[in-house]
Amino acid sequence: MASRVPVLEQARGGAVAEKQKPVTSGGNNRRALGDIGNVVNVNALGVEGKQQQPKITRPVTRGLRAQLLANGQADVVANKKSDGVVGKEGAKAAKQKQKVTVKPKPVTVIEISPDTIEEENKKPKSQINLGEGSSRKKGKATFTSLLTARSKVACGLSAKKVHDIDGADSEDQLAVADYVEDIYTFYRLAESSNQIHDYMDSQTEINEKMRAILMDWLIEVHNKFSLMPETLYLTVHIIDRYLSMETVLRRELQLVGVSAMLIASKYEEIWAPEISDFVCISDRAYTREQILGMEKKLLDKLEWSLTVPTPYVFLLRFLKAAASDEVMENMVFFFAELALMDYSMIMNCPSMVAASAVYVAHCTLKKSPLWNQTLKHHTGFSELQLMDCAKRLVKFHSYAAESKLKAVYKKYSTPECHTVASITPAVTLVEELEGCHLT
Repeated sequence: MASRVPVLEQARGGAVAEKQKPVTSGGNNRRALGDIGNVVNVNALGVEGKQQQPKITRPVTRGLRAQLLANGQADVVANKKSDGVVGKEGAKAAKQKQKVTVKPKPVTVIEISPDTIEEENKKPKSQINLGEGSSRKKGKATFTSLLTARSKVACGLSAKKVHDIDGADSEDQLAVADYVEDIYTFYRLAESSNQIHDYMDSQTEINEKMRAILMDWLIEVHNKFSLMPETLYLTVHIIDRYLSMETVLRRELQLVGVSAMLIASKYEEIWAPEISDFVCISDRAYTREQILGMEKKLLDKLEWSLTVPTPYVFLLRFLKAAASDEVMENMVFFFAELALMDYSMIMNCPSMVAASAVYVAHCTLKKSPLWNQTLKHHTGFSELQLMDCAKRLVKFHSYAAESKLKAVYKKYSTPECHTVASITPAVTLVEELEGCHLT
């Protein structure tokens, strides 16, 4: 049989009658959720020193609720009288507390987008709806893009001045748009630690002209084997680093160049040329054993440190910032390879050489503007900082057609390279720009 629990109910005359009400197993003995707030307020009004109302474990009927409210009002009045505070204000305050019900505050949902960043910073985080899952389907901004936009605003970059060159590649995993800026920040730190110093004075048998002849021949070999551009720039870097640390005889200079290209090919190429190919291309001036022996010397002297930023890695980034086309790209690489030929260019860091190549290409092709805020931001150089290096590149261009070392000029005079080498050098324009900056 089901147990019966006595329920007290206040009669009309004030007497309390006891009734028996069956309690079923369906859970009807729970407190009504709508009345919990009132019950808690009544219990909180208990007078200090008096016993609080026991925890209710039965249904709160209208009669019981009226009784509890009456008892609570009586306790409040008694407490006020005992403290010497008697009046109508205390009773009104008690009644107002009984009528007050707590309602949840409405939450305003704000959609996150880069246009509302400043408004979101002024509002609490509880009002922001991140929209997980459905945000990408509806084309809304992701949390990563929001953080990127906030970082740019914090750095004082305006979207009108600096163009977001990685926005179109946000979904391309190979473009690593989320941390490409961190990669190039590391490149800038690494290029300063791997900067090559002036070494020609320490060499006894070779000079700048011999180095230029070697570079001209290596560019022809690189073009003959159809190697990747990264291979050529890494080859030149390995040669200059080795010459800055070791004295090389004149008869071994070409052997150093061949071995350096072999190492760079193994590092960069999928299918590197064989040693027999280098023996043949050097007209059998060196044997297989000599090339392998020099390769070992180079790696030991460089301590196998081959992961270095060359001008090529900066050229890719700066060309993207310049929104270049095929003609512009060939023009930039033409100036970059002319810089490899001249020994004086090793005094400049790779990022400055790459930025100067882009700037001179803009001047030669008469692009407008020659240098904008986006290029200044991504390269880290202004026009005035690039002027000295740009003048040298324009000078190399003006002498390229008459020079005896024409490997670069012939390469970029072909239709495949849009014959950019035959374009008139921007000598006058660069001189005028230099005069404007000086004044």
